Amino acid sequence: MRITVSGLPGSGTTSLARHLAATRNYTLISAGEVFRQMAAEKGLDIAEFGRRAEQDPSIDREIDARQREIAESRDEIIAEGRLSGWCVRNADLKIWLQASMECRVARIFSRDTLEDIDTALLLTREREASEAHRYREYYSININDLSPYHLILNSEKFGVEDLSAVVEAAIERVERGHPLH
Repeated sequence: MRITVSGLPGSGTTSLARHLAATRNYTLISAGEVFRQMAAEKGLDIAEFGRRAEQDPSIDREIDARQREIAESRDEIIAEGRLSGWCVRNADLKIWLQASMECRVARIFSRDTLEDIDTALLLTREREASEAHRYREYYSININDLSPYHLILNSEKFGVEDLSAVVEAAIERVERGHPLH
């Protein structure tokens, strides 16, 4: 079983992907973690690294190619990342998480320990605009096009346990031979 979990920053993709990977004993492949790690290695924050990625397409292409290669060559994986649903073509279940900007910014503010909520909002808007631009330019993908996804779930209204229960029901359906295409 190959599962992708995607969504905008702060939507809860990492939390859900980690939870599913742990409960199912699947391998987790996280594009966001790779991006953060690469930024840290260069001594840059996510926003600055995103601006660099706008000038250097090889950054996104390396992350996406690495994730796709690993995910498509294995079973029992969770691929988490903004473009996972687009890039992991042979995924059995593709999930998109959504939440309001206010909810996502509050999560980002708390998670990234930023100086204030206004900074979190500004950085989130910059990051989303940068990513949307890069995805359009590099891959001709409109991040707002949710057509590749089998499940679109609201992570603002439901916690990780509730989201996981819905995902588990979908997984059971796929495992019984009822594809979601």
